Amino acid sequence: MGSVETVTVFGAYGHTGRFVVAELRDRGFVPVLSGRDAGKLRALAASAPGLEVRPASVDDPASLDRALDGANAVINCAGPFAMTAAPVIEAALRAGIPYIDVAAEIEANLDTFTHFADRARAAGAVIVPAMAFYGGLGDLLATAAMGDWTVADEVNIAYGLSSWRPTSGTRTAGTVSQERRGGRRVRYTNGRLEYHDDKPTLLKWPFPDPMGTREVVGEFTMTDVVTLPSHLSIPEVRTHMTIEAARDLSAPDTPAPTAADENGRSDQTFVVDAVVRSGGTERRAVASGRDIYAVSAPLAVEAVHRVLTGRTRMVGVASAGEIFDAPDFLRALSPHISFELLRQRTAS
Repeated sequence: MGSVETVTVFGAYGHTGRFVVAELRDRGFVPVLSGRDAGKLRALAASAPGLEVRPASVDDPASLDRALDGANAVINCAGPFAMTAAPVIEAALRAGIPYIDVAAEIEANLDTFTHFADRARAAGAVIVPAMAFYGGLGDLLATAAMGDWTVADEVNIAYGLSSWRPTSGTRTAGTVSQERRGGRRVRYTNGRLEYHDDKPTLLKWPFPDPMGTREVVGEFTMTDVVTLPSHLSIPEVRTHMTIEAARDLSAPDTPAPTAADENGRSDQTFVVDAVVRSGGTERRAVASGRDIYAVSAPLAVEAVHRVLTGRTRMVGVASAGEIFDAPDFLRALSPHISFELLRQRTAS
């Protein structure tokens, strides 16, 4: 970047938003703090010198225009994204700047692809939804694992979380998604999304060492079922979750994440194992790290950096693996995330 770039962070005072603001400052960007609660914005601004506050609400387009005025990009960290994504995208299109979000809501991300693909492409705009731990990371891993394959039979992404202390935003977004799908579960099979009432099943997943084989909830479906099929020719996309993390998320009394270091990260650790199968051959990509909320910040900020420096493959609405060079992007996330492409093997 030849000059200082300004990035508006909508939902800056939220749990993930704070990590994004800190990451932007560490990377040399100037974050502009935005969101509906002016008091929380001012409190956050008081924690570091030179942070500008621009309150805005999704039901006030003029306030969003003021929040994005003069910015080079916007990162939306404010859920539920079913309510915030479209208004902030509209403001980004009016401002003529790239839009990135960290949405993990299946339906909200599907809405972004459905409603904005044609307009963004026609405008030459860049919109990257789900540029976070869920959606973005899995898509990058599966794309890296695919390599030179143009089609595959199936992809399984297993999330090995040591625990899951959900934020209030995660719980609210989950409630909105459940209401939108009428309490049903969702899967991506036969090349399309299906809603169903089947009970979850438990599986054994062979995570790489040192985690090893762990029990997971099968078809614990995350927003990877939107991001991957948007550009990869794979008719079956399945995601799974370690049973401990799934239980944490479902329990109403599980506490929110607490800081375990000076950067505010929790002590949660994760391994994400993406396995793509074509015929009798499997390819595998693995990422590991700490704190799923904190690690969403370098994912989103690296995306902004690459968009603003022209390191993209297309315009329009695009998932991470389609618009960026997936292996190069994942390697750039070190030391936040460890990434490994494992050797091709015969499927068992």
